[in-house]
Amino acid sequence: MKSNRQVALVATLLLAIGGTLSATVQADPSQDTGSLSMETVKHLGTYQAIEFRRYNTSQGERGHFAAYFDAFFPEAFEQLGAIAFGQFLERGSSTHFTWIRGFHTIEDRPIANSAFYYGPVWREHKATVNAILPDSNNVMLLKPLDAESGILVLPAVDPVIEPQGAQGVVIAEIFTVKKGDEDAFAKQADAVFARYRAAGVRQAGLLVSLDVANNFPVLPIRTDGPFLVWLGIVKDNQTLEKQFDPLVESANKTFTDTGLLRSAPELVILDPTKRSRLRWLPTWN
Repeated sequence: MKSNRQVALVATLLLAIGGTLSATVQADPSQDTGSLSMETVKHLGTYQAIEFRRYNTSQGERGHFAAYFDAFFPEAFEQLGAIAFGQFLERGSSTHFTWIRGFHTIEDRPIANSAFYYGPVWREHKATVNAILPDSNNVMLLKPLDAESGILVLPAVDPVIEPQGAQGVVIAEIFTVKKGDEDAFAKQADAVFARYRAAGVRQAGLLVSLDVANNFPVLPIRTDGPFLVWLGIVKDNQTLEKQFDPLVESANKTFTDTGLLRSAPELVILDPTKRSRLRWLPTWN
């Protein structure tokens, strides 16, 4: 039989373990996303060649495609020196899936893409994915407008402290600009983008067409540019509807009145998938 001292020691250990488990279960990690640090992604550097990829999935299959993408592909790109900035379900269509990929330089694009599309991860999953992906050719090849306007690289979604997955709403505004007027339009549009920021939208990137030959022709890119693409993030639907939406009509008039566009702006509202890096975080430091 155990001595009284042994029994007391076992009881103490059980209480300590129970307290630790209780604290783990009762904690609300969803309230702690501010602890994610931008220091963890500093080594990733900057990305000067960016693909803005808008896919059309088979009817009823978009959720499955998003699940496959989240499960298999983000880390595969990162291991090859590329980055999946974010992946999204496009509102207004039950089949549209959008994602954004970056490369450090345009010269890195064919190297990373070759390694991925001829590599083991894609070879394992391509039959399943391609079967529900009839159209993947709507792709703009872009670059940051200037040194300060590249897409924000956020830390990967943490499955422990972000158990609900990526939160927030991402906004993409696509402008078809007259050739040669990209900088002039961006300068005139900046006053509107400032109003967006004042309304609670975090600007996450300002991109312009990268006018080079397609150096990985296996993947088509659009040739009907140039384009300017503005990216922003809002906390939730309430912010979108109450603060951003009221600005859209007057903003579109301002954009059109510049005389520098070839067609009306296209506003795309994007819901991040569970593992999208580009999302709303309480703090980005």
